[in-house]
Amino acid sequence: MRRGRPAGGAVRVLALDAAQPFDFEHRARQKLAKEQQLTVGIVGFGTFGQFIAKRMVLAGHRVLATSRSPYQMQARSIGVDFYQDVDDFCEEHPEVVILCSSILSTAAVLRSLPVQRLKRNTLFVDVLSVKAFPKQLLLRELPPEMDILCTHPMFGPDSGKGSWRGLNFMYEVVRVGGDAGRMARIENLLRFFRSEGCRMVEMTCEEHDRQAASTQFVTHTVGRMLGEMELSSTDINTRGFEALLNLVENTSHDSFDLYYGLFLYNANATEELQRLEMAFDRVKKQLLGRMHDIVRQQLQLPEAGEPHPGSPGSQSPPSPQQQQQQQRLLSAVGQPPVLDFGGRGGAGSSSSAGEAVQVEVLAPEQQR
Repeated sequence: MRRGRPAGGAVRVLALDAAQPFDFEHRARQKLAKEQQLTVGIVGFGTFGQFIAKRMVLAGHRVLATSRSPYQMQARSIGVDFYQDVDDFCEEHPEVVILCSSILSTAAVLRSLPVQRLKRNTLFVDVLSVKAFPKQLLLRELPPEMDILCTHPMFGPDSGKGSWRGLNFMYEVVRVGGDAGRMARIENLLRFFRSEGCRMVEMTCEEHDRQAASTQFVTHTVGRMLGEMELSSTDINTRGFEALLNLVENTSHDSFDLYYGLFLYNANATEELQRLEMAFDRVKKQLLGRMHDIVRQQLQLPEAGEPHPGSPGSQSPPSPQQQQQQQRLLSAVGQPPVLDFGGRGGAGSSSSAGEAVQVEVLAPEQQR
């Protein structure tokens, strides 16, 4: 501001920003928000579709949805425009189409979309838990003019119920046209997840599946195994056991179709399942092997090639009490039982009175 005193004693005030309206900054923010606002169409308005849609509406985006099941009431309650007819949905020309269908149904859902009713530069986004499969599917089925962004929000309605801060969001820009505005549209969509606090991880779909087989698939497998054991809380829970109960709780909310999809459409899952089985077998062998060694020491059993107590060449026949103890301990560690016909003269015994005869009953896998 500059002050001057012209002739006559009047004071003239010059303000550099006097021409700007009082709400200039507010209008500028509104303009910027409108430029970043997207019209997003969600295909598959189940639990996850509604979960994503609600956050996007709160962020100021216009959200449309379509699904085979009628979700008009649920959509209206969160500010989403729902279209039961998929043709009507496509004729609204959403800039971004997010596929929120299940892994097993995605191929059929995509092929049923009348993509010719969409704009040729529409951006397609998938949010599946496997990535190489939808990447190849979208490249194969969509017209080459359409953009493709593969993503995996590594959280859901349970784990992301509150804040998304710090939760992983993986993505790969698979295909985008040369127009600068199309890349800006992708950036606007990614900005939404970034502004919600997600940890953004740019990664190829193939690398995602390799790593996810060791994390997500193993997690779901262990959770389902523990669920089959019907674990329940106790009065003396440890923190570790609480973590296992939480794992069972989280995985039990996911459908078996999701788990099966993680297995069927990730080429690395079979190898991880085999590694899990082999690891369990190794741990089991370590436990039983150590138990066998302790039992042998307690019973003073001979090593391989040495005579058994009571057999020819042995100087100290086992007493009946020792035989019973051996039977109990050997049965506990999975050893074949030993039948004693000594001194009974029963059928099938050719021993003289007082002579102990031990008959070892072989397990089926030990028989030749």
